[in-house]
Amino acid sequence: MFHAKITSYPTGKGGSDLYSCQELINKLLHFYFKDPKTKINSDAVIIMSEMLKIFVVEAAVRACKQATTEDLECVDIEHFEKILPQLLLDF
Repeated sequence: MFHAKITSYPTGKGGSDLYSCQELINKLLHFYFKDPKTKINSDAVIIMSEMLKIFVVEAAVRACKQATTEDLECVDIEHFEKILPQLLLDF
């Protein structure tokens, strides 16, 4: 369970954390490519990791708002399920 108030969120300004995040994104993208020789520009990986970070933070914020609307202090999976359709449409 998550507390319904977000006090802070990661900035991604750490050296090794940011690199490992970009490395993970790179591997995930390559996993879904049909041609194993496909190359990804490093700028594209950076942009994709930023988009993913924004998506996750937005999902957490919307789930917190949903829990608050229901007068609950904890965010549960049901709150994510309620906000997911609109979140996917927005992205």
